[in-house]
Amino acid sequence: MAVRKRADERGQATVELMAVLPVLLAVAVVTVNALLFFSDCAAFNRLARQAVRVHACSPAYGQDAQESRALVQAELDRAFERDNISTTVAVEEAAGGRLVFRATLEFSPTLFGMGLRTEAFGVALPKAAHTVSYTVDRYKPGVVV
Repeated sequence: MAVRKRADERGQATVELMAVLPVLLAVAVVTVNALLFFSDCAAFNRLARQAVRVHACSPAYGQDAQESRALVQAELDRAFERDNISTTVAVEEAAGGRLVFRATLEFSPTLFGMGLRTEAFGVALPKAAHTVSYTVDRYKPGVVV
């Protein structure tokens, strides 16, 4: 004998899908943005270290710390030219004539690459930040401590 669906059960799957769909979209947005952020952090760590090594470890004659900072900043800005990413570099003196370079990456979440959003489905999307610091010995060119 064939089993018939009762009249009150028709469309139940559609209603359940409509109830679950916003949750699935929110999870997908968070997952995609988290993976993009982790990928950018890995690239940022490598590029920031390389920029500090190239521009700050063995500065040109007469080049001071702020000029080195500006060169590192320009290198990172060139590498991360997307609208949802910003970079900053700060330098400070440390003991023993060393310089500490702190580079920060700020990542603004997007809605699957459709531009910058400050919220998705009523949930605020804060910026994520990642900071790395490298210490450079001015008196030993090429050494990143």
